[in-house]
Amino acid sequence: MSRPMIDLPAKLLLNLKPWRNATTWRIAFSGGLDSTVLLHLLVHLAKTESLPTLSAIHVHHGLQAAADAWPDHCQSVCDALGVPLQVVRVQVQPGASIERAARDARYAAFIEATQANEVLMTAQHRDDQAETLLFRLLRGAGVRGLSGMPSERPLGRGHLLRPLLNITRAELEAYATEHQLSWIEDPSNQDHQFSRNYLRHQVFPVLTARWPQAVATMARSAAHLSEAQGLLDELAQIDLAHASTASDFDWLGLPSLELALLEKLSDARQRNALSHWLKPLTTLPDSDHWSGWENVRDATGDARPLWRLAAGELHRAGGRLWWLSGGWLRTPPSPVSWAEPSVSLVLPDNGVLTLTGQIPDGLLHIRYREGGEVMNLPGRGHRDLKRLLNESGVPGFVRGRLPLLYRGEQLLAVANLRGLDGNAKDRWNLHWQPPHEDLGLS
Repeated sequence: MSRPMIDLPAKLLLNLKPWRNATTWRIAFSGGLDSTVLLHLLVHLAKTESLPTLSAIHVHHGLQAAADAWPDHCQSVCDALGVPLQVVRVQVQPGASIERAARDARYAAFIEATQANEVLMTAQHRDDQAETLLFRLLRGAGVRGLSGMPSERPLGRGHLLRPLLNITRAELEAYATEHQLSWIEDPSNQDHQFSRNYLRHQVFPVLTARWPQAVATMARSAAHLSEAQGLLDELAQIDLAHASTASDFDWLGLPSLELALLEKLSDARQRNALSHWLKPLTTLPDSDHWSGWENVRDATGDARPLWRLAAGELHRAGGRLWWLSGGWLRTPPSPVSWAEPSVSLVLPDNGVLTLTGQIPDGLLHIRYREGGEVMNLPGRGHRDLKRLLNESGVPGFVRGRLPLLYRGEQLLAVANLRGLDGNAKDRWNLHWQPPHEDLGLS
């Protein structure tokens, strides 16, 4: 007995209901079966429904000779449907996984194309979701990875949607046959050296022969895991809100957390909170390679531990965790002459300095701490700079790049430290704006 045909247009329209007010619906159009059906569905819905403007984008990776004909095919399909098409040619970076490199290049093009209040749709379906779950399970993914592909997420200045995730490949094939659609068959989809192809052609037929509902139940498991990940994210936000206390050094502009409040949590909650905090900042290691965090957390009080990650370093100083990246990881050159102290001084790899008030006489220059510096303080005599920095509680990673104002060999001021940053009698002050990094927090 054949299964009744589902109302695919109605199902798609329901999935897209929250996004009807977007300015543009852009379809990622490879020319394959899935995206061809998605594009055709949307064009025909637009004849009876008030939908956002439709357009399509085709990314040409240039990885195989057959692909050179695909932009023309996509253009002819879009012309027939009256949908404008943008063709983007990308360079795929060589690496261990050509699948991953091609995906990265493709999504970089999608990000650039997606503007505010716009939606980009991709055509992954329920079978793709099941394949993703099994693929990630075999790689030892955690709850987040086993959540599968989300139905929506931010992309660039807009959003990425996957409106076909509750629709099967068979249902898309039936629609394409009914409407006599033509599409591209990518030869690489038959290459079993690619992991996903191997799963699709070798593993899933065996699974579904024994368990016919395997694809549906695996997709359902991914949905359960996605809900569990949402709860873990909410817990992380609660824990991070407690640990995101104010610091005397917030002016550094660096992400930081109070360590003592994190240490009160169980090990699993610590990792969950820290993963949530670091995720926008860097690629994280798998669960077997978190010893760097334990070393930072458990080091003795006078140690200066750090955990090197892909895009930066996690430091511990002054009872806090600090995230450093970009210019903060480069040693600024010294000395730097300040020929026009009335004008702000851009320090190589170290932000900007400004002198306000009555500028001191003489030739001024900037140095950084090397050890043994002495500063003459009114009423206190000559004091070691190291002791003064200790008294101010300056984090260790800041000390080597804190700008020191010199006239000849005389240390006049230490930027931003109260009582050391100028001369109250002569009414001048040295202010430092530390280097700014794009932390990915937007």
